[in-house]
Order: sequence, then structure tokens, then C-alpha cells
Amino acid sequence: MAASAPLPLAGIRVLDFSQALAGPYCTMLLGDLGADIVKVEPPSGDHSREWGPPFIKGESSYFLSVNRNKRSVALDLKNPAAVAVATELAMASDVIVENFKPGTMARLGLDAEKLQGMKAALVYASISGFGQNQPTLAGYDQIAQGTSGMMSMNATPEGPPTKVGVPIGDIAAGMFACHAILAALVERASTGTGRNIDVALNDSLLALFTYQAGRFFATGEVPSQEGNHHPTIAPYGTYPVRDGFINVAVASDPQFLRFCEAIHAPELAGDPRFASNADRQAGRAELNRAIEAHLRDETREHWLKRFEKFGIPAGPILDIEEAFASPLATSRQMRVRIDHPKSGHINQVAAPWKIDGESSAIRIPPPLLGQHTVEVIRDWLGHDAKELGER
Repeated sequence: MAASAPLPLAGIRVLDFSQALAGPYCTMLLGDLGADIVKVEPPSGDHSREWGPPFIKGESSYFLSVNRNKRSVALDLKNPAAVAVATELAMASDVIVENFKPGTMARLGLDAEKLQGMKAALVYASISGFGQNQPTLAGYDQIAQGTSGMMSMNATPEGPPTKVGVPIGDIAAGMFACHAILAALVERASTGTGRNIDVALNDSLLALFTYQAGRFFATGEVPSQEGNHHPTIAPYGTYPVRDGFINVAVASDPQFLRFCEAIHAPELAGDPRFASNADRQAGRAELNRAIEAHLRDETREHWLKRFEKFGIPAGPILDIEEAFASPLATSRQMRVRIDHPKSGHINQVAAPWKIDGESSAIRIPPPLLGQHTVEVIRDWLGHDAKELGER
């Protein structure tokens, strides 16, 4: 992709009323794809500006991680004059994103029904914990991980329910909202009419269950806590070696025979208890004990080279420092350095796609609170600073 080539969403205006993570993650994705994102913040700022430590010269690393490619406008929506400005901005927008508690935007007079009544082409996306028909429930990621069943699935057989190490409910909801917004924009190109999108964290986590939900629907049996081993394929999981752990994924009978050769275990290849995947799954505990006995005396590097030779899917288990330093990440330029007006040089996770061979550029660093208020009012509404002051 040529450096001068416009990004796919160039020219699309998104008015972002969201805070914390789910909404900001959604709008960051849209911004990474080229949309002009205007982030509306209260005078106190997005809640996540205060979440830390760590802070980088006073700026929350949490906030910095999900708010690039956006401009910040500070408006006190408790003030009718500020709501009037927000309404004008909405009329200049293509997309609205909000993740307040259901009912909040209606009380402010900025809800989908009102704004789409004024501009039918507006795409309006609301993200909440449990849906717009659940107005009494405030949604946070960990709460939704519990109500969705995610924490029960993420546990080890002997351990308590355990949350996923990243806020996966927020992230999934942000991604699903982004998907729906993009679809609505494609449709709008031919119909001229926008859509009202309702995305919930709880729904988003349920959607991630895929084959686990399929197993439950098929059998009526609640999936057990599997830990690091696959519930339907064996051997497929995490195994200890002399200097740590590795992941191995043996997904077919021919692979299993090669795997047994790789670990010098002909007795497992010829054992009728492990002849098919169904057999191996039924005898998984015994099989895993036997595999561990073969693996534990050699290093991770030894086994990874051995598995590569025999065509066995396997990989190391890295911490975050190792992962970003790995050629798997560096060759894809997944860690990028940008300049921030207050924090100086900061690192960001790059956009996870390559378009025409390149990642989307970070055009704007995460904004300071209200940094672009006058600029946006001028660009989007044509008002100058004096007119804004008079409001």
C-alpha cells in the first residue's frame, strides 16, 4: 500500500461518546482503518485516564493503549449548550458509538431514536454489559465473564473459576460492534439509511463459545473445566519439559503416529487404547502421563526442533516480553513507537491486519483531554473559537 493511499474508512466521521474499553477499542479499530474519530469526554475525562499505575509522565498507560487515532473534545453533557454542540456534531457524523448504561443517552437527548429521526443515514452503535433491554444492569468485563460462563470454562480441573487474563468481554464486544458498524456502512452506501446496533458483552462472550456451545447443545452436558487441554482432541495441550512448558497440537491419527516417532514412543503408537482420536480422548489422562514421561528430560528447544522435523504442530509458551521480542511479532512489526505530546516516546501494539502488505499507520497519538475541541468544532461545524466561547 503506497504511503499516500487513503485508508479504507478515510472520510468516515465517527462521534465517540464511549469510555473505558469496549467502546474505545471499537473506535480505535475504526480509527486504525482511517475513520476520523472524535472522542467526546466530560471535563473530568474518560474514566480510564485515571486507571493506573503505570502512568507515563502522568498519562495512564491503560488510556494510551486504546485511544490512538482519535481527537478529543471536552463537553459537559449536563449543560444544555454542550448537548446542543454534541447534537450538531452528531449531525455532521456518519457513526455514533456509545457505551453508557442503557437509558443514559435518552436522558441526555442523544439517543438513537432522536438522532436518527433527525438524520436517517446515521449508524448508531450502543455497547453495554447485557443489552439495551436490560437497563438496570451495569456491565463490566469481569462481571460478564462470570455471567456468560467464560470463567467456568477458563478454569483448571482442580482450580476455581478464573477470568481470562485480558478483558476479553470488552474486547470481543468492541470487535463485534466494529463488524456491525462496517456492515451497516456498506448497506448504507446503497440504501442511504443507517442502522441501530445493540452489542452486549455477555452476548459477545457467549458467541465465542462456538464448538463448546455446540457440544452442550448436542449432549446437554455442561463442559468440564479442561485447563490447558483440548476437550475433543488428544494429545492437544500443554506439556512440561526440562526447562519449562510447550504446547503440542496433534489433530489427526497420522500426526499421532509421527508424534510418537518424534518422542521415541513406539509403544504408544501401537497401543490399541490410543488408536483413534476418540480412543485417545477417552484415555487422555493415561496418555498425557505417558507423554510427559517422554518429554520431561529434554529442553523446549530440543523438542521444538524435533517436532518441526516430524511436522508436528508445536510452539513455545512465551511471556509478553518474549512474545513482542519474538520474530513472530517483530517480522510483522507488531510493536510500534510513536511520539505523544506529553508522554514522549511510547510503544503501541500495531493494528493486527496488513492491508496491501502494510499495517495501518498511527496518524494521531492518544489525545490529551480536550486537546482538539476548538479544532473539531471548526473542522466539523465551521464555528470559530469565538463562536464556541459564546455558547
